[in-house]
Amino acid sequence: MMDLLYRHIAACNNAELPGGRRPFLVAGRQVGWVDPALLPAMRRAGAQADDGGVSLELGQMQPAARALADAGHFPWRDEAFDVRAAPDGPVLAQIDRGALPVFGIQAAGVHLNGLVKRQDGLWLWVARRARDKLLDPGKLDHLVAGGVPSGMTPGQTLEKEAEEEAGLPAPLLQSARQVAVIDYAMARDEGLRRDRLHCYDVMLPDTFQPEPRDGEVDAFELWPIQAVLDRVRDTDDFKFNVNLVLIDLFRRLGMIQDPGGDKNRSPVVTCIT
Repeated sequence: MMDLLYRHIAACNNAELPGGRRPFLVAGRQVGWVDPALLPAMRRAGAQADDGGVSLELGQMQPAARALADAGHFPWRDEAFDVRAAPDGPVLAQIDRGALPVFGIQAAGVHLNGLVKRQDGLWLWVARRARDKLLDPGKLDHLVAGGVPSGMTPGQTLEKEAEEEAGLPAPLLQSARQVAVIDYAMARDEGLRRDRLHCYDVMLPDTFQPEPRDGEVDAFELWPIQAVLDRVRDTDDFKFNVNLVLIDLFRRLGMIQDPGGDKNRSPVVTCIT
C-alpha cells in the first residue's frame, strides 16, 4: 500500500533543480527558474536573458508577464501573487498567478481538512472541482483550498476561501489549527510548479452542510476517512497536490506508516503540533 500512496509524492516532486533551467532574478535576487527554451521570449518581453539566467528589475515584472501572456505562453489569470526570494522573506514584487510556473516562482496555498466525527468513525468533506476549472477540472479536492494572493496571509486566505468556496463561516474556523507545511517542485505542461501548502485541520459539527458559492466547486460529499484513503491509494481522482495533504493526514491519524523522516518519501517539510 505504501508504494501506491507514495507514488503521488514522487509525481509532485518530479522536477530536478536546476535540471538545465536558468536562474530567474528580480533586482539581483533569485526567485525562480526558467526553461532555456523561453529565453528568446523573455528577451522580447524586456528581460535581460542569456545562458547565465534571466533578470528583471522590480517595475518590469508585470509588464513582462503581460507580454508573455499576450504572446500565448500562459493564460492571464488577473490575480496578483507576491514574489519572494525565500518563503518568509520580504515581498520583492507582484506577478500574475498564471506566470508563476513560467518563471518557476514559488507560490503559497492553503488546504483545509474538513473533518466530522460520528459514532461510526471519522469522516472527511470532499469537493468535486467544477468542470470548467482551468487546472484539473472535475477532480476531487479539499473542502477549502486556494492560492494566497498578494497582500494576504495564509490565515486570511483560509478565512476568505472558506466563506467564498463552501459557505463556511468564520466562527466554525476558530478551532482550525495549522498542522503542516508541504513543499514540492513539479514539472507540468504549464511549467515548473514550486508550491508551499499551508495545511489546516478543522473539526466540524455533523449539522454543517457546505454550499458551493463561487463556481469553483460542483458539489460536496461527506466520505468515511477509510474511503478517502482507498481512493487516494487506488486512483488519481484527487487533484495532484491534494494527495500530499491527505497522505499527511493519514500519517497523523495513524492510518499509514510514518515515513520516519525520509525526505524522499515524506511530503512534510514542517509539521506543527
